[in-house]
Amino acid sequence: MLRDKSEATSLSSRRGTRHIWLRTTLRYSQKEALASSAMTATSDNFFNAFAIFIQASMSQLGLLTGFPQLFGALMQFLSLGISRFFSRKDIIVFGATLQATGLLTMSLLSIWRPDNAVWLFILLAMLHHGLLNLVQPHWRAWMGNIVPPRRRGKFFASRSRITMLASLAVFVIGGGLLTISNKLELAWLGFSLLFLIAAVGRFSSAWLLWKMHDPQVQVIQRMPGNTWLKLREAWQEPVFKQYSLLVATMQSMVAISAPFFAVYMLNDLQFTYIEFVLSGVASIATQFITLKFWGKFSDKFGNRLVMVLTCSMIPFVPLLWLFSGDFTYILIIQAISGLWWSGFTLSTANYLYDIRPHQADFATYAAMQAGLSAALVFIGSIIGGVIASYALPFAKSSGLDNLLSHTIFVVFLASSIGRLCVVAYFIPRLQEPTIRQRPKMLDLVLRVSRFNAISGVNFDWLTVTKKRKN
Repeated sequence: MLRDKSEATSLSSRRGTRHIWLRTTLRYSQKEALASSAMTATSDNFFNAFAIFIQASMSQLGLLTGFPQLFGALMQFLSLGISRFFSRKDIIVFGATLQATGLLTMSLLSIWRPDNAVWLFILLAMLHHGLLNLVQPHWRAWMGNIVPPRRRGKFFASRSRITMLASLAVFVIGGGLLTISNKLELAWLGFSLLFLIAAVGRFSSAWLLWKMHDPQVQVIQRMPGNTWLKLREAWQEPVFKQYSLLVATMQSMVAISAPFFAVYMLNDLQFTYIEFVLSGVASIATQFITLKFWGKFSDKFGNRLVMVLTCSMIPFVPLLWLFSGDFTYILIIQAISGLWWSGFTLSTANYLYDIRPHQADFATYAAMQAGLSAALVFIGSIIGGVIASYALPFAKSSGLDNLLSHTIFVVFLASSIGRLCVVAYFIPRLQEPTIRQRPKMLDLVLRVSRFNAISGVNFDWLTVTKKRKN
């Protein structure tokens, strides 16, 4: 009896200790979301603008989009290997610190601006995205383990709201800072301060991550020996293969034009940096506002229908840019773009879960799809850079120079044609999920990891949790 009482006391003590460190850790995690928002707002939305400022060529802008994506995908696989030797918390804190150092180097690069500044910036962007992908799988595993299932939906929804609002605030403030500094002919100073703010935010993020508790900090994770076998088995499933190719080729066609919208707005239309930012906000805000609508729509009619609708409209988005350069008009088409991209990104994230066979390793499927997308985005960005480099001779030789008043329109047109080809080929082959429907009492917990005005919101799939009964 005394033994039972002692065991009960010990169990109660352990639960009390867990409650203390868990509450503190989750509070630090919410603060970390706020600190890292400066980086989130900068990485996907100002890199192209800075590359244009340091006079990157069209082909270099394509490489700036492609190389970081490809390197990031490779780093995801590397993260599995290094987990054999280091704890996940050490990997995350080290990666975040090194990422902040890279941002600080970007700040110094904007002041120094050597002759090879563009190539140095591309390398730094590769490092930035590579470390982001190195850290993400371990952060996802850490948070998925410590956040209680009953609190996951609420916790990550709150964290995403913090990230979204803070990132948008930094995005707008950054645009204002660049506009003012550019008017003073000190644009280099504006970019330097912007990257410095991002670096300070990420350093703070690394410090908060270090203060968080990981109950498995001493456990060295082992890489599964059958990882490549799982990847091969996943690729042999026809429904998954068609889905992956649809998403990856669509993103590849988007990558053809994605870097050059910034060129068009900043160089051709002579937008101020704040106008450039506000055009992005119009798309991003629309994406977040309409996510709830698309979620309810997909619950009622299925994710396949949402994918069909949005895929059918996305190819026409670049064509809308051909008709007017008026600022108000650009805001409207950016909002229209955000509407379709929010449905596409949400439905494709949910669809991947729906087609996963029962008891299969979801991470394998997600890694395969992400790796394929990164490889094809790299190819698409290279194609876009080549097209942009030869746009003027093509427009003149084809007699389209009057219709295509801006040579960058050739890239937009090529991207639209590519997207239409993807839709025409894959949509008829896209099946309604029959392998595994999502159970009614389960729900996906998605986290907004990054957002982009041109290519939509990026989600991290975190875990599956039971829905609360109303």
